[in-house]
Amino acid sequence: MPKSITSPQRSSRAPGFRLFRPILAGATLRERLIACVGALIGITLTGLICGLVFGEGPHIPLIVAPMGASAVLIFVVPASPLAQPWPVIGGNTISAFMGVLAAHLIADPVVAIGVGVSLAIAAMSLTRSLHPPGGAAALTALIGGPAVTSAGFLFPLFPVCINSVILVALGITFHKIARRNYPHVPVAVASNTHGTADLPAPIRVGFRPEDVDAALVTLGETLDIDRSDLDRLLRQVELQALVRTQGDLTCGEVMSRDLVTIGLDHTSERARSLLLAHNIRTLPVVDAAGRLVGTLGLRDLALRDAGRIAEVMSEARTAAVDDPAVGLVPALTDGRTHAIFVTAADRTVLGVITQTDLLATLARTASAKAFDLPAENAA
Repeated sequence: MPKSITSPQRSSRAPGFRLFRPILAGATLRERLIACVGALIGITLTGLICGLVFGEGPHIPLIVAPMGASAVLIFVVPASPLAQPWPVIGGNTISAFMGVLAAHLIADPVVAIGVGVSLAIAAMSLTRSLHPPGGAAALTALIGGPAVTSAGFLFPLFPVCINSVILVALGITFHKIARRNYPHVPVAVASNTHGTADLPAPIRVGFRPEDVDAALVTLGETLDIDRSDLDRLLRQVELQALVRTQGDLTCGEVMSRDLVTIGLDHTSERARSLLLAHNIRTLPVVDAAGRLVGTLGLRDLALRDAGRIAEVMSEARTAAVDDPAVGLVPALTDGRTHAIFVTAADRTVLGVITQTDLLATLARTASAKAFDLPAENAA
């Protein structure tokens, strides 16, 4: 039975060429250079630390070969579920134990290597620690030579577990310095901020998480990406498509320019009066030079009523003049943000786009496209 309704288009490229194309989406030269530096530091320091603490010699493996493959995952694809701390540490250690177990129970080395890797995959799957280098750790336990054989059931602990712990610790430190997300924390699923049973506005229409699950089942393939990251990616694709097809209008064309602002030295009572007098939900808080420093609404005043504005204001969401207006859809439909302020490079406030502004823009764009007749029908 076919997996999709439409047939894929035939590529003009030769099959051999496709086999050698880069396969990782989002990979850039900068990311690869960062990965190379990370692997250099991670592997070198792991071997150095183990050598200093446990000594060196032919009877003690300084670092096991699977750590090289683990370094590829940690430093090249830190968002992969297979590269997270528990899969690295647990996957390598458990797999090495499975390899040692197979070596002790099965005399035939050919059978033992197959059983060892198979047991490693099963154990990693059951413990949610699937890590590809774990297969190599199991093989190393089986064919690693006299030093590994003499270590017996201590081999999974040292050097495998110790190597893995040090490499993960170095990976966390390196990525923190490089300002990358590791361990990878998936973005939280959108929730209803109003305390009702309705789905949040962004996922009330369009595809839902269960649609993603159904699509994965239909494809019948395992993808190396976190389930929530896949959902986020698809929603970003939707946004990019919206910007491409409806992104003619910029924030500068849509924004309101005659703003009601409040200064840092004003009182909460003054802010409340401005909000009610102008029938608006949000006030931009500016400093003496007119630069945006925060935002203030009736909710802020109700929850944190104090004397000075600086004590009750919230962080403001901003956009640039040339940004596509439809790109603000996710922010203005998150259930919390009611206005986005358009600022210059120095954060001088130039205008504001509210939910009403965006709704009117989308409605007018849709209406204009509906009345845009094809060229052959225009006369």
